Amino acid sequence: MFIPLHDGVPLTYLRRPLVNYVLIFSNILIFVLVAYGPLDRPRLELALGVIPAVLFDKAVLAKGLALVPGWVTLFTGMFLHGGWMHLAGNMLFLWVFGDNVEDAMGSLRYLVFYVASGVAGALLYAVMAPTSQAPLIGASGAIAGVIAAYLIFYPRVRVFGLAFNYIPLRIPAAWILGAWFLFQIGSALMAKDSEVGWWAHVGGFALGALLTPFLRRREVALFSPRVA
Repeated sequence: MFIPLHDGVPLTYLRRPLVNYVLIFSNILIFVLVAYGPLDRPRLELALGVIPAVLFDKAVLAKGLALVPGWVTLFTGMFLHGGWMHLAGNMLFLWVFGDNVEDAMGSLRYLVFYVASGVAGALLYAVMAPTSQAPLIGASGAIAGVIAAYLIFYPRVRVFGLAFNYIPLRIPAAWILGAWFLFQIGSALMAKDSEVGWWAHVGGFALGALLTPFLRRREVALFSPRVA
């Protein structure tokens, strides 16, 4: 396990990655409001999380839970998190890698990219378990898309972090993020009845990799030789 902490890649086109900041702030704020506010968290997760059986009209929500149409949960679900560790892990990856992806794409395209990756992840999860009635929540699909873009933009950058949670190391992004993706695929294929939406990670990564060459700034090279 490797916890990324810093990549050292400076911004080239933006003074500040404002969209990335807004996404992080929004996820944290919504989590705090849901976890500590007057809202009923379990009911809200059922109402706004992606439930494949409901999305594909194989089941219906109980009265009072159908706050939005099923397709809208593809968007709302990515802003809900199941706990502090779930939130912290996602936001750490977004903090370390999202700023440079926004810089390479531009803020508006980055926002579209982030949301599209999240939707793609949720859809693949639903397709792979169409009768499931467990709600999918979390930004992992969207962040998987960000990871794919970073891997395509900066595979040689050495990312500083903690291996096995304790050992400080600086490792090329291609090793870290490539291994991360292989782990997601392996887990998606092998894990049974897991509480983790592995297929959402795979779907977000796949669409992210597909969109990255088309949404980048024209002057931004793919597979940059830059090493931070």
